[in-house]
Amino acid sequence: QVQVVETGGGLVQAGGSLRLSCAASGTIFRTNAISWYRQAPGKQREMVASITSGGRANYADSVKGRFTISGDLAKNTVDLQMNSLKSEDTAVYYCRVNVNSEWDNRFDYWGQGTQVTVST
Repeated sequence: QVQVVETGGGLVQAGGSLRLSCAASGTIFRTNAISWYRQAPGKQREMVASITSGGRANYADSVKGRFTISGDLAKNTVDLQMNSLKSEDTAVYYCRVNVNSEWDNRFDYWGQGTQVTVST
């Protein structure tokens, strides 16, 4: 089993910054990618940023230039630095960890989410 825990959410004023952290633990043979998603009330969950085991980062257009994903997939930890926050960034942020088992099967594990609220 794999456990995923997100930390670092909270309340911040527009223009401010927050740093989210994601840590996965348990039986992990190999981590392929770790991603951040978010879901605002009444909206679908959307991908915010992701990073692969090769270090390639990908961002949603809405956060490019403001958010930075970084981490060490060998240690199964990833951070999301969020700057210049806007009210539309308000959402529950989830960490998704994509792993391979020793039998080369792929699995996704999700955390419980952390609330980010940006006030104006």
